[in-house]
Amino acid sequence: MIEHIVLFKLRPEVDEKKVEWMLRETRMSLLKIPSVRGLRCGYRLDPALEWPFFLLVELETAEKLDAYLNDPAHVRFVNDVIKPNTSDRMVLDFRSDPGSDPFFS
Repeated sequence: MIEHIVLFKLRPEVDEKKVEWMLRETRMSLLKIPSVRGLRCGYRLDPALEWPFFLLVELETAEKLDAYLNDPAHVRFVNDVIKPNTSDRMVLDFRSDPGSDPFFS
């Protein structure tokens, strides 16, 4: 399983109403992508947190991550929702549930 985690900094003009819209749009847009196996998104509890908005996408393989990143629905989501409302991002990709590989035992 691949865990694709993205942390975002929001633009100063983004208020709570806009964040709620972003959360809805994230779920509606990204869950339509065939390679997405699971999705979580949310907003910070602590107002001092540097990265207030997060997205976690679960995919089965690195190849499906590539398919997700290049899917027209993902590209449209980034252009319509993410870019206009965020000022920075941090991307973290992890492999979880590595199976029987003894390195991870």
